[in-house]
Amino acid sequence: MGRTLENKQQIVEELKELLGEAEMALVLDFKGLTVKEMSDLRTRLQASNGVCKVTKNTLMRRAIDGNSAWSELESLLTGTNAFVLVKGDVGGAVKALQAFQKDTKKSETKGGLFEGKVLSQSEIKAIGDLPSKEVLMAQIAGAINAVATKVAVGINEVPSGLARALKQHADGEGSAS
Repeated sequence: MGRTLENKQQIVEELKELLGEAEMALVLDFKGLTVKEMSDLRTRLQASNGVCKVTKNTLMRRAIDGNSAWSELESLLTGTNAFVLVKGDVGGAVKALQAFQKDTKKSETKGGLFEGKVLSQSEIKAIGDLPSKEVLMAQIAGAINAVATKVAVGINEVPSGLARALKQHADGEGSAS
């Protein structure tokens, strides 16, 4: 038995809500994946606030219809698609998807959309290769700490150098007399 019109409208509304919250959408061909593998993908994506939705392309078209932020997604809506919608840790979600694809060797990413720009597979791979948000923050904190340490050592060195120069000058006068 097919879906009712009311059921389809409910799905479209849910997709619109998810798209409204999402920062990035990835489209992948899920042909050949089992229910267990799809559940595994969904579990992996939860850590980075990612959601995997399998829906008909026509329902996704209706969800993005009139929404300029997602209109470019239209070109990817062919074949059997699963949609990964990410809000939050974009890099973490891409890494989770890439790890899943490496483990299963079954699904393929068709493309994605980030900030209104269609992403190719190579661009998606580049996002996955970026360090995580936490690592970047640690690197920035380390760089700031290094600068502060150098400034503190430099400030401390001024009076120490002055004191050494005065002591050397005083010792020089004392031995000259």
